[in-house]
Amino acid sequence: MHPSVREPTPSPIAGIGPGLLVAVLLALVARLIGNAADLISPLIIAVALGMIAGNTLEIPSARAGMRLAASRLLRIGVVLIGLRVALDDLAAIGLPGLVVVLMVVTVTFFGTNWLGRRMGISPDLSLLIGTGYSICGVSAVAAMNGVVRADEEEAAYAIGLVTLAGSLSIVVLPLLGTIVGMTPPDFGTWVGGAVHDVAQTVATASTNGDEALTAAIVVKLTRVALLAPLVVGVALARRRRASVEGATRPPLLPLFVAGFLVMVVVRSTGLIPDSWLDPIREVEGFLFTVSLVGVGFGVDLSRLRKLGGRPLALGMAAWVLVAGMSYLGVIITR
Repeated sequence: MHPSVREPTPSPIAGIGPGLLVAVLLALVARLIGNAADLISPLIIAVALGMIAGNTLEIPSARAGMRLAASRLLRIGVVLIGLRVALDDLAAIGLPGLVVVLMVVTVTFFGTNWLGRRMGISPDLSLLIGTGYSICGVSAVAAMNGVVRADEEEAAYAIGLVTLAGSLSIVVLPLLGTIVGMTPPDFGTWVGGAVHDVAQTVATASTNGDEALTAAIVVKLTRVALLAPLVVGVALARRRRASVEGATRPPLLPLFVAGFLVMVVVRSTGLIPDSWLDPIREVEGFLFTVSLVGVGFGVDLSRLRKLGGRPLALGMAAWVLVAGMSYLGVIITR
């Protein structure tokens, strides 16, 4: 009688390795194209490449790795965003800057959700778009999706919209700022309140010098700091509704959002040397690029087409709303 031969246990790396490798390679391509074409964000390219691969290539072994990229790596990127925010920096915003931020976040978030309902767009998609535009783009969409668990197509659509609008801002806002004759500090405050992603904010404000860039970063980081309170507020509302309806309650604070807050505290204590921040931001940016390849890979184009053009119209309306409210805030607080 022959002893039974135990089958070797598959390595977890073998399950996720092919998908992660494809995601990393496509992310590198997206970064190369984005660097060559300054007006196109690598994040938009990453989503597009992921969608092309997921809908044209049969790569069954890549699914697990792509799902990990779209979830875990995206959440690690959100955690690292916290290292951009130091409480001392936020104290420099002053009352006028705080008024601008609160106006922008409140009106953009609730206004976008209201418009979404009026346009017949699903509550989850409207919520993701409103969060991305009012706070900080891709990372805000990812954080809020930890509460609402929207469809992959809705999450990808929201990410694509906020990235597209932020990319357009790099060109449009400097032109408008020149036309209306804004001073560098006013322009920086406007950009910090109107542009979604931190890197896009830096690119836009840099067109008007260091004074504009400093104002933009302070206002932008204050918006980023409101990510956790906004997520908690929505989670509380959803939990109350779930209790009434007998449905599964979402987490009050997703673990990765708690990690974001921990990183804010770590940065504020000064434990992280300033010389580490740029390399960490590079890692953060690459993680987002890889993760968005995974997001795009999971999108079914036939289902995405069913969403139609209304979310695009909502995204453009939200872009006008956030830029308009930020400009109004600057005028009011002069």
